Amino acid sequence: AAENNYSIAQIYLANCYNDGYGTEEDKNLAFNWYQKAAKNKRKKLTNAQYQLGNCYCYGIGIKIDKAQAFNWYNKAANNGKSGNRIAQFNLGNCYRNGKGVKKNNRKAFQLYQKSAEQGFLNAQFRLGFCYDFGIGTEVNEVKAFELYKITAENGNKIAQYNLGNCYHSGIGVEKDEIKAFKCYEKSAEQGYL
Repeated sequence: AAENNYSIAQIYLANCYNDGYGTEEDKNLAFNWYQKAAKNKRKKLTNAQYQLGNCYCYGIGIKIDKAQAFNWYNKAANNGKSGNRIAQFNLGNCYRNGKGVKKNNRKAFQLYQKSAEQGFLNAQFRLGFCYDFGIGTEVNEVKAFELYKITAENGNKIAQYNLGNCYHSGIGVEKDEIKAFKCYEKSAEQGYL
């Protein structure tokens, strides 16, 4: 099916080569199949575009090229009705860190927001961090607290620590040393601190 230009089959085949699932791991073949799926004229899938961005970002089957990573994350983030939420997060990271594009904290914030609205927990955490420290937006302690709480409840150890700081210092919430301790404890149990 992959040879017959079916993009979903191409992605699955690329994943198999990338992870060594059912075959020998081959990053070069993984890259080739992600590229075919991402450029497929029948159906351009955001997941293939996102994965191709990862290939360029991390050097999977090809030399690292941050500009190409940015290009493919951008295509995936803006393709379709709502775009690929993980690509939006990664594109936000590109803007935040100036990787493949000029640094732009406001654009990074907007992309984290778009990804977070689609339920991507890493973006929700990063958005909380932006609100906490005024990165690309005004400081909003209540929103920072709310987002840290969501991601902490889903097991993010750094969010648990940051939530502990919120309770400890009364950031976006009333001070509560007992809740702060519990958050710090959960974070430490996962190896953070």
